[in-house]
Amino acid sequence: MASSSCRILFFLLAVASSSTAFQLVGGGGRKVGGRTEVPHVESNKEVQDLGLFCVEEYNHRLRGGRRAGSEALTFLRVVAAERQVVSGIKYYLKISARDGRERTFDAIVVVKPWLKSRSLLSFTPSAHH
Repeated sequence: MASSSCRILFFLLAVASSSTAFQLVGGGGRKVGGRTEVPHVESNKEVQDLGLFCVEEYNHRLRGGRRAGSEALTFLRVVAAERQVVSGIKYYLKISARDGRERTFDAIVVVKPWLKSRSLLSFTPSAHH
């Protein structure tokens, strides 16, 4: 009798500890530090403002580098976005912009709200339209 009680107790402890470990590594929902899709991008003012910031920053860097033949971009809209919590929030944006023709660009920008800071890390033509 004591032997089967010990087995049941051991089984319950094993299940409880594995469940806790599963939740700690992010198995019970959103993965800590992973990317998450931003819903309703077209109507999300914060994300659209970040897209505009990315295009303006790209244009500023373009003028500073004086690249011959490079036309400034006009921001149209952010068409997709993901966010990742790092030391701030890193946004992965797919931006539609125009430089004579409509094109899609991939941008990575880090926002640190407590410092009121935004930093454009990358802005490149998108491989997938």
